[in-house]
Formats: sequence, C-alpha cells, structure tokens
Amino acid sequence: MASTRPPLFPDKIDLEVKDFAQITLEVLAGDYPDATTELIFKNPYELLVATILSAQSTDKRVNQVTPKLFKQFPSPDTLATANLLHLQMLIRSTGCFRVKSRSLIQMASALVNNHAGEVPATIKSLLELPGVGRKTANVLLTHGFSRPGFPVDRHVLRVCNRLALIKTMDATNAEFELKNIFRRSEWAHASDVLIQHGRKICKTRPGCDDCCIRERCKYALQRASEQPTKRQTT
Repeated sequence: MASTRPPLFPDKIDLEVKDFAQITLEVLAGDYPDATTELIFKNPYELLVATILSAQSTDKRVNQVTPKLFKQFPSPDTLATANLLHLQMLIRSTGCFRVKSRSLIQMASALVNNHAGEVPATIKSLLELPGVGRKTANVLLTHGFSRPGFPVDRHVLRVCNRLALIKTMDATNAEFELKNIFRRSEWAHASDVLIQHGRKICKTRPGCDDCCIRERCKYALQRASEQPTKRQTT
C-alpha cells in the first residue's frame, strides 16, 4: 500500500541541501519513530562484539548467535583467551567467521592490555582496536556511549545518493559530508532513520510506490519519468 503521508510541497524542491535534508528527515522519522540499532546488547563490550559480527551479515543473524557467545565469553578477559577454532564454530553462521574470530580475539586482547578491559569512548581509541572501522566506531559512540556519531553503512549510502544529498559511495567521505549536512544533535537519529528506510523501502530494488519521500527523491522522479518511455517501446 502506498504511503498516505501528504506529499511535500513542490515549491520547496529548490531549498538548500541542509533544509532539504532536515525536512526529509522529519518526514522519514514519521515512518520510523522508534528507529535505533536492532542489535541486542547490554553494555559497550557486547555492542562492540555484535557490531564486528554484523559485517557481511544481518542483525537478526547476529542476535541469534550472541546469547550463547556472551554466555561463554562475558568479558574481554574471557574472549581474549578464547580457543580460535571453538570461537569460529560459535560465530560461523555470521559469515567471514575466520577473519571475524581473529579480529574478536585481537580486539579483546587490546582492550585488556591497553584499556584495562574497558571499551574506550573516543573514536580515536576505538579505531585503534583490531577489526574496528569508522562505521563500528560510530555505532559504539552513538549507541554505546550516547555521544555524537554518524554510522554510515550500505543503506545510508544508497538512500543518500538516491536523494542526491551526497554523490559518493565512499563511506568515510559520506560520513563527513553528512555530518556537515545534518545537525550534530541529530547525527545518530538521522543515521538510524536512513538505515531503517534503506532496509524496509529503499532497497537495492526500491519500493518507490510505498515511499513517503518519493516526491522529493531524484531517483524516484527519474524512474517515474522513464516509465512512459519504456511502455511505448514495448
């Protein structure tokens, strides 16, 4: 069923990018009022492990694996001394399990040796941990420590490029561009909403008919303009 949300006013099409982004976020947030990470965790350590596991996997799959994992390895100290083959078997279903298992043990060892077993709360220190990239570090900042951060994943890249908010598929460049576009106080919220929209509507094969911002989306408008031409040629 198409969204019943009223269309955005055509006379606002030429707004500056920041104003366009703000209005778009407000409309999208109406469809995802409770947007947040879908990973289940109790503390920053569990969130860090779960986020590393989520690479090339789904949050649903990770949530199926982590209860048993955290029962056996409830802290960095226990994970740092994990048997590699045993750990691989526990996380096998998340994919890339050999690489992930080594990263998890190395990450836990770094926490123990360099941070007294605690997850650091700065992006600089997080990025120094094995297996931690900018997306993971930003997830920890926003959802682990309630600090400003803008996680950028494939969904954020897809949605923001289709909206023409950015013109890059490089996650790091996109992160800094989006931080300049959205208000600092809304970084985490904007990321969560964009991720949810990318998962539910703006997929690789998008459901434009059900999208509440289709009147503002250059990708959707282009698709709509091409449809009559396609029908004429069939």
